[in-house]
Amino acid sequence: MRDQNDQKERHSMGEERWIKNRPESERPREKLLKFGPETLSNAELLAIFLRTGVKSKSAIQLASEILEAFGGVRELCTAKIEDLQKTKGVGVAKIAQLKAALELSKRYLQENIRQKPIVESSKEVFDLLYQSMRDLDYELLKVILLNGQNQIIDIVDAFRGSITSSSIYPREIVKLALKYSAPALVFVHNHPSGISKPSEGDKHLTKKLTFACMIVGIKVHDHIVIGNNQYYSFADDGFIQLYEKEFERRMVE
Repeated sequence: MRDQNDQKERHSMGEERWIKNRPESERPREKLLKFGPETLSNAELLAIFLRTGVKSKSAIQLASEILEAFGGVRELCTAKIEDLQKTKGVGVAKIAQLKAALELSKRYLQENIRQKPIVESSKEVFDLLYQSMRDLDYELLKVILLNGQNQIIDIVDAFRGSITSSSIYPREIVKLALKYSAPALVFVHNHPSGISKPSEGDKHLTKKLTFACMIVGIKVHDHIVIGNNQYYSFADDGFIQLYEKEFERRMVE
């Protein structure tokens, strides 16, 4: 009945005027439905999750205060559940909804990654994986398995933890590639510090992985290190080619 009354009121008043005359806490949802989610501010989007405010504060006012308290959308989305539970106006149900929406968005991105037909550059790899890796508070090594046309076969989480040349076993990476019959690979790992500059350990690991793959005829296209809004490409910097030449030189000697 309320929806029918709303529709009649909207028809008589006009869409934009109707939105302006609604209670403030209800406007974001109507604005989203009429103009699209991209037209809403961060506070308005969060207010849709909150649905209601608290005493003397609308949902939008509460949303603005929550975003300010956490330092922004990114920090709010990566906040621990126990920290969210301490926030006034954010109950268990709202926390569950927020975390569920975030997980759905991650899975959406992962499905898009797997549907990406061809990987042609380090920037494309960065764009594919940045959203899912940038906020991790631990190091994660992903292996992109490619076919002969550089199409993605699959993307596998190969190792989680402190990524060093001693913690990654090249034979396991080779076994993974052979399992998928992948003739080419791209390695990607993140630096929780946000700094994408590779360490000497990263360089040693990349050389070791490149050598191990070349022994069985698997091409390593790149190893990309993801930081905060930045990345480093071993291929773009010439290191992959350098390691390949070193391997070939050693085989001749």
